[in-house]
Amino acid sequence: MGDPADLRRHLVRRAFRARYGASPAHLLLLLASFALTLYAGTRLLDGSRPVAVLLWFAGAAVLHDLVLVPLCSAADRVLHALLPASRGRAPAATDAVRVLNHIRVPALLSGLLLLVWWPLVLGPPAGYEGSTGLGGEVFAGRWLLITAGLFAASAVWLLLGVLRRGARRVPAPGPETADR
Repeated sequence: MGDPADLRRHLVRRAFRARYGASPAHLLLLLASFALTLYAGTRLLDGSRPVAVLLWFAGAAVLHDLVLVPLCSAADRVLHALLPASRGRAPAATDAVRVLNHIRVPALLSGLLLLVWWPLVLGPPAGYEGSTGLGGEVFAGRWLLITAGLFAASAVWLLLGVLRRGARRVPAPGPETADR
């Protein structure tokens, strides 16, 4: 067969995967992310107002669960209602879901950008321009341009996918069509 050392390494990896459920690299990445989260949490709570930070986290969790998830679900239902073919199992439903995903992804990214930068997009706080030297009126326009760019890139990506799938579905001319 192969080198006995290679076989042993393969069997050890296989046994690890059978017990853990994933590769050792997954476990290392998971432990590294926990370490980074712990470091960030200790740095964040090390400030002068740890209670305010904890309240902010609790408020963000409540806002996410009670406001953002229902809004996203309602928007998704509206999208499904606008594309009735998305409810079936036919190839048309697969295409409709593909279109839905090309709407969902840029909307999610745009919403995430708005969530992170909403104080600046809606109007920076007083004293912002004096502290940074940047005018606050540009952020809403920049966010709208980024949003438009995300939707345009998604539309181009969808169009290229449709064209690529359409090219695969067109049968090549065979000998029987060449004689005509």
